Amino acid sequence: MVLAQTMSVIIFIVMFGLIISDKIERHIVSLGCGLATLVLVFGLIMRDGGAVWRALSFDSFRQASFWYSAGNSAETSVGINWATILFIAGMMVMVEGMSRAGFFRWLCLRMAKAVHYKVSALFVAFMIMSSVLAMFIDSITVILFLAAATVELSKLLKFDPVPLIISEIFCSNLGGSATMCGDPPNIIIGTSLGYSFADFVKNTGVIALVSLAFVILFFYFSFRKELVPAVSGEVKYPDPREAITDKRRFTVSTVIFLIAVALLVSHAQTGLTVATIGCFIAALTLLTAGKDAIDILRKIDYKTLSFFVGLFVVVAGLETTGILDIIAAFIARISGSHAMVTVAVVLWISAIASAFVDNIPFAATMVPVIRTLSTATGCPLDVLAWSLAIGTDIGGNGTPIGASANVVGISVAAKNGHMIGWGKYCRYAAPATIIVVTISMLCLFVRYF
Repeated sequence: MVLAQTMSVIIFIVMFGLIISDKIERHIVSLGCGLATLVLVFGLIMRDGGAVWRALSFDSFRQASFWYSAGNSAETSVGINWATILFIAGMMVMVEGMSRAGFFRWLCLRMAKAVHYKVSALFVAFMIMSSVLAMFIDSITVILFLAAATVELSKLLKFDPVPLIISEIFCSNLGGSATMCGDPPNIIIGTSLGYSFADFVKNTGVIALVSLAFVILFFYFSFRKELVPAVSGEVKYPDPREAITDKRRFTVSTVIFLIAVALLVSHAQTGLTVATIGCFIAALTLLTAGKDAIDILRKIDYKTLSFFVGLFVVVAGLETTGILDIIAAFIARISGSHAMVTVAVVLWISAIASAFVDNIPFAATMVPVIRTLSTATGCPLDVLAWSLAIGTDIGGNGTPIGASANVVGISVAAKNGHMIGWGKYCRYAAPATIIVVTISMLCLFVRYF
């Protein structure tokens, strides 16, 4: 097992290094490292065909809980999270349909007109919108929507959309930490430990609100020199209504979007999983698109979907060989019996780990750990739960691959010719992450101790 653990870590480090170097497209890197995990770790070293099959996770499609869940337990299976893949693909289809209907252009023109076409005002408005929407809608959907709108608006006002997209990504993950349905780790924590939507709002929601004020100030002063449009003199801006070229298609795409919002907000009550919602929304979009359905399918960002597939397999190698368990045991060992130290360790370790490892399996691994920590140290379980939720949600902001929303937002930017490299992203997101985690820790200390 030691050899398998070593190899899985080496593969992860190689993948991470190649992605940072930007020399090879990241979907090729992740797929290659995923294949190496299947062949070297599970095949040659472990000689475990079952581990290969579990990592590929094809059996999940045959399980009723994959499509419908009563919400009694969280999905913690090892391997490719096909529910996430289907959900992202479905949202991509919906966003493409909305884009073709002129929805994003209409929205960005309406917002630009409301703030008198001032880029700095739009910058703040988009950050707030990103946070608020992510409280009720998965952050992936929020970024698909806002990043597309930002790119459209940047073409009109002639400004660099990269600062806005980086800020939107960060705020979507921050907003997602505020509620139970805002981010996948929160769903895992809430369903596993029996916390409600209201419980999250009253605890992580308050912390997220306080943090948002500091984040807006940080990003505004960081990017203020770049928030200058390359437009001079009198400019005649088009009427927002001109963006709607087909009223029927516009109305249909808007209704589909609202249906998606309703389904995502209420999926804990309806039992419909994100896989079902993604497939349903995609099918609805394609059925109403008519002859444009084939073109919409061609526009799906298959490179991003492939990246997730490879990433899930590599993370499955870390999880199957027990690397994540070692991290969890380390937290338990260094925490000792001091409640405040335990909270700080859970918060910071979760944040640091989630910056590099997908936060969904990490959150699933940590849930039983905080149960044990609560019993051993006497620290209230709910405080540890809020620390874990904030750490995994906010920590994912630290790197471009720390959270799904990061990958999707950067992909949308790249698709439109705006590359966001590791250096550019981390230069601003990493310090902001440290600031928010520090503020969160202080809020936890002040409120609960």
